[in-house]
Amino acid sequence: MKKIEDLFNLDKPREKLFLKGASSLKEYELMAILLGSVGGDLLSVSKKVMRVIENKNHSELSIKDFTYIKGIGRVKAMNILAMLEFHKRFSKSEKLFIKDSRVVYENLKEYYNKKQEYLILFTLDGARGLIEKRVITIGILNESLIHPREVFAPAIEDRAASIILAHNHPSGCLKASEMDLHMTNIIKQSAELLGIEFLDHIIFTKDGFSSILNSEIMGFT
Repeated sequence: MKKIEDLFNLDKPREKLFLKGASSLKEYELMAILLGSVGGDLLSVSKKVMRVIENKNHSELSIKDFTYIKGIGRVKAMNILAMLEFHKRFSKSEKLFIKDSRVVYENLKEYYNKKQEYLILFTLDGARGLIEKRVITIGILNESLIHPREVFAPAIEDRAASIILAHNHPSGCLKASEMDLHMTNIIKQSAELLGIEFLDHIIFTKDGFSSILNSEIMGFT
C-alpha cells in the first residue's frame, strides 16, 4: 500500500505544507504559496522576492522594489507589501525582548547558511525590546562596507537606546578576525559619542556563535 507521501510531490510547497506543516517550509516556499501563480517559474520568482525582502529595511520597501522582477506586477507587489505590514503589526503583540546574545543567535536562522557575509543590526528600546532587525551590508566586512553612519543612521531613526551587531562567517570559523575587532572598536567608540549602548557584536555560523564584546555567553548588564 502506498504511503500518503507517495501521492504528493514534496518539491511543491502546497503539498509539503499539507503533509508536514507550515514550519517545514523554507521562506521562499512560503512566499510561493502566498504568490499563488506568476508569469514564470514560481519558485525562482519567490527566491528573487525573498532576496529583495532580506536586503532592505521592510519599512523602506515599495511597489517598485518588486515590479522589476519578471512575473511580479503591481497587484502581486501590493499583496507582498500588505503581508509584510500585517506581519509587522501582528508581531508587535508578541514583542521580542533581547536578554542575552543567545536570543540574538536564535533569531538569525535565515542567515545560518548564507554563502556571503551578512551584517545584521538589531535596534532595541530602553527595555531591550526589539525595534527592528535589518541587514546593513552583504559581502566581506571591511572599512569600505561598514561605516558608522550605516549602523547609526537607522539606530537614530528608530530612536534606539541600544544596538547589537551580528555577522556570519561562511567559512564556519567563529574566531574574530583582526578586521572584525577593528570595526567593532570603531562602532564602540561611535556608540559612546552618540549615547547609544553597544551591547554586543556576535559572529555566528549554523553551528553556533561567539561574542566579541562579551567573553562569556551572558546576559546584558
